[in-house]
Amino acid sequence: MLDQKTLAYINMYAILGALENLCDLDPEARALLTNKKRIRLAFSVKGGPKATLTFLNGRVQLQPGVRESDIKIPVSSCEKFNGVVNGTVTPVPVKGFQHIGFLLKDFDALTKLLEKYLRPGEEELADPVFFERSTTLMLYVIASALSQIGDYDEIGRFSAHLIPDGDVSFSIKNGPAATIHVKDHVLSTEKKRPEKPRAIMEFESLELARALFDGKVNALACIGNGSIEMRGMVNMIDNLNRILDRVALYLA
Repeated sequence: MLDQKTLAYINMYAILGALENLCDLDPEARALLTNKKRIRLAFSVKGGPKATLTFLNGRVQLQPGVRESDIKIPVSSCEKFNGVVNGTVTPVPVKGFQHIGFLLKDFDALTKLLEKYLRPGEEELADPVFFERSTTLMLYVIASALSQIGDYDEIGRFSAHLIPDGDVSFSIKNGPAATIHVKDHVLSTEKKRPEKPRAIMEFESLELARALFDGKVNALACIGNGSIEMRGMVNMIDNLNRILDRVALYLA
């Protein structure tokens, strides 16, 4: 059973947070925001996450907390916010009605493009450029979701409590990488390779990572044959793997 608060944090920081990387990877996404006035969009979820998205010069930046904003959207519960992200609930701004056009056009186009990359069809994945972008975005989403599950999901918190302080490298060989920071059993994700990881989890290739993300290969078998490299502090890797098992449930 999914915890709605955990899912809300995943939707905020892993899903909407992936808009940052989408604009880095996709020229179409950048073009939607080029030569346009800066827009700051704040979401405030009662009992859940609060964050501000800034759109400027073809880029997106997500920052925690409700900051100075042009558009503010309060959401009455984590369940409602999850509905906003999956398209079953219509958000109602309390500030920034003059920017409704941005929400209905540019922001909507960005989120639909992101969904295309995160839920692709086989024909789309046959394009090698799309395949690389999609798999890269999935790595960042999963890495971010790991931290939210470790911090908010009851089962995830139990595993996080057993992880010592330090950095875990979560990456694809010769490809994208993320760092899972652990401090006092609280997890956070940074979308870059750590300088001095205490543990490493690395996929052999983009193709292997994609197959794992799509549930087409068995992770234990890949660990056994060495196509997933795991080294460093065993208890960090073991407990992070337990949290990773929860990711598929939330991102399904």
